[in-house]
Amino acid sequence: MKKKKIWLTSLASSQQAVQAIMKTLTKYGCVVDGHFWEDDLDRMAWCKPRKELLEKDVSMWLIYTGTEIFANTSVRYGLALLALAVQAVRGVDFPIVFLQDGDNAIKPETLPTPFTACSVLAMGTYGAKIVTLLHKPTALTFPDYRLDVYGIPQIGQWFEVGPRQDSWQGMIFGTAPKGISMHAVGVAGKLPEKSTLNYAQQGLRLNIGQTGFDGWAVQNKIDAETSYYLKVDNYPESIIFCPYVQDNETDAYLIRLQ
Repeated sequence: MKKKKIWLTSLASSQQAVQAIMKTLTKYGCVVDGHFWEDDLDRMAWCKPRKELLEKDVSMWLIYTGTEIFANTSVRYGLALLALAVQAVRGVDFPIVFLQDGDNAIKPETLPTPFTACSVLAMGTYGAKIVTLLHKPTALTFPDYRLDVYGIPQIGQWFEVGPRQDSWQGMIFGTAPKGISMHAVGVAGKLPEKSTLNYAQQGLRLNIGQTGFDGWAVQNKIDAETSYYLKVDNYPESIIFCPYVQDNETDAYLIRLQ
């Protein structure tokens, strides 16, 4: 039987700790590869391991962290973006596991939205638990929407959104705090070189509970083959998006990124 491969992201810089984890997992018959996390949002370093995590032979993303390291909002944000990029291709049930060193166990419900279904394990007897999770049957599951993110140093940070199956007569996308600087509509899966926008709007005020979002919108048709793209210049705590409607109520999707 082919061995399961794990991609290990270490938020801690301890080579000794990483080598110990890899040695333990190798004893359990796993293949382990990975990298040390680079906390540099300005250079969009979070996207560097995207290609490796999308390889079909990688069966799990394991994140080694301490409590204090993961409390850093820039680290949480970068990991959340990478998770969105991975889940856009591999689905929301792709196994993501936090291996935590330290007290005050991380609670999944306090994590950015892409990690709310993840597992959190403590250092110690984690090997057998990881093997169990590796062999747990998973389905290729996606939400009703498409959400991806691109980090290209020369071009910027771009979010791609759209419906998975339906057809929407436009879209609204907002960030908290304000941060959108450009938007476009184009073929799904590729940043457009040029775009024609129908009834484009900026500066829409959207309120969800106590949080205010700055929204941009278009009334172009958005479907499974067409996406709404937005350049965001800062690092928002949350984003929100929904179909564009003038009269009727509609469901909005809220994604926490920190």
